Amino acid sequence: MLSAKSLFQEILDNDESFRLFCSIAASGESQGGWENARIAALVPAVERDLAPKVVRHGADEDKHGRIFNALIKKRGLTPVEVPGDTDYTMLLERRGIGLAHDKLHRDEPLTVQDLVTYLAHSRVTEQRASEQMELLRRLFGDHPDIGRAVKMISHDEDNHLAYCHEELLRFAYAGHGRAIQRTLRECAHAEIRVYRDVSLAVMAHMGRILGWSRAKAAVLAAGIHAVYAYERAHGWRRMVSLAMPERRDALGGPATSAAEFA
Repeated sequence: MLSAKSLFQEILDNDESFRLFCSIAASGESQGGWENARIAALVPAVERDLAPKVVRHGADEDKHGRIFNALIKKRGLTPVEVPGDTDYTMLLERRGIGLAHDKLHRDEPLTVQDLVTYLAHSRVTEQRASEQMELLRRLFGDHPDIGRAVKMISHDEDNHLAYCHEELLRFAYAGHGRAIQRTLRECAHAEIRVYRDVSLAVMAHMGRILGWSRAKAAVLAAGIHAVYAYERAHGWRRMVSLAMPERRDALGGPATSAAEFA
């Protein structure tokens, strides 16, 4: 029977599919680390108290990239080049979601609206990351090889999501509510399309590596399209709501180390 666990187990058990999966994850996390580091460096003076949290966010993402690369190394493998059609972060940027890299490459301070854009983009993408890692934690939290990594990353992603909620609410109370809701909706609708396209691309690459039949590939593609249909109709709303999190000041301390995975 085809299930999420059997699908991920098949990917985990094969060296080539495992290193592609981890390479894609490592690339995305490392890119997020760079983006947050640049945003932290460009935070305007009026929001200087936010900068340490952005630094922590970036450090966590960079740590996740190192963890995924360490998992590859422990299998005696090396990372592979990430196919362009699976590059979630870059595909979102091409749709104009988040802060453009040409802005981040400049040494000009960001505006408060830029920070709203960054946080709204993060709130949407961290929702996805939190849900994905929660699924992996439920399925493989006790796995001898990847269990610790999955639990650590899942905990961090939950912290990132809590941070986004809290900071966006702070900006909403300061009078940016309409801009926040508009940006959240734009980000959510773009993200669900990119997530569908990336999911289809990843499954196509995995199918070639693992030799999936046309029938199996078709079933998986149909499932991805069904998720997209649900998200387009209703599911996107979970990405735009804001509520004060139970985890307050979730990024108020230093990042934890990835040394144990080296």
